[in-house]
Amino acid sequence: MVIHAVEVLKKEIPLEEVSVCIHEDVITGLVLVDIINGFCTIGAGNLAPRETNNQIVEMIDESVKVSRVFCEKKWPIFAFLDTHEPGKLEHPYPSHCLAGSHESNLVPALQWLEKEPNVTIRRKDCYDGFIGSMEEDGSNVFVDWVKNNNIQTLLVAGVCTDICVLDFVCSTLSARNRGFLAPLKDVVVYSRGCATFDFPASAARETKDALTHPQEIMHHMGLYMAKGRGATIAKDVSFCALNK
Repeated sequence: MVIHAVEVLKKEIPLEEVSVCIHEDVITGLVLVDIINGFCTIGAGNLAPRETNNQIVEMIDESVKVSRVFCEKKWPIFAFLDTHEPGKLEHPYPSHCLAGSHESNLVPALQWLEKEPNVTIRRKDCYDGFIGSMEEDGSNVFVDWVKNNNIQTLLVAGVCTDICVLDFVCSTLSARNRGFLAPLKDVVVYSRGCATFDFPASAARETKDALTHPQEIMHHMGLYMAKGRGATIAKDVSFCALNK
């Protein structure tokens, strides 16, 4: 039934994905959204997968690949880590990714990023990393990162496609459109570098306040909505050297 629904969905609202080549003469920054244990590592918390999930596995693998290229080239990377204080729930979700816990840390395959000089790590306590980057004095750590690095293109990967990734992309595009993020021009969402969770109707019916969340459908919808806001959706990403 779910497979049939996905096929119908993709037919009724098709998503155009393109191959993206990142040129060395265009300053590009990589944003990694919540690729942490609490969302990606089996059994790591209330919102972690209970078993191996192919979409999440691929997301981690692709994020590692692009992160290594960015670090080799010493290009800027900004990593959001979902982190919540005890007792501050994020309705409708149960307690997750508590500050100081294993849940709120990068997955093992990406922990090496913490030692890289070109990486900025930002812990956030809300869905939207753009909002989560705001400081009490009104400044915004993410906005400053874009401007200080003169970033023209953003490549975005992470989880969840239809929640934190989408919220961040929408806010970033709105800020760009208002002229708050110059010189930023393009926001690219890497589809294979994104993933979301799977919570079928059968499980949702047995959980109070839970919403059904079929993975393939919601992943497609997250990408579709991001494209509708002005993002480019990349089916694959390559890196192009300068022509001499």
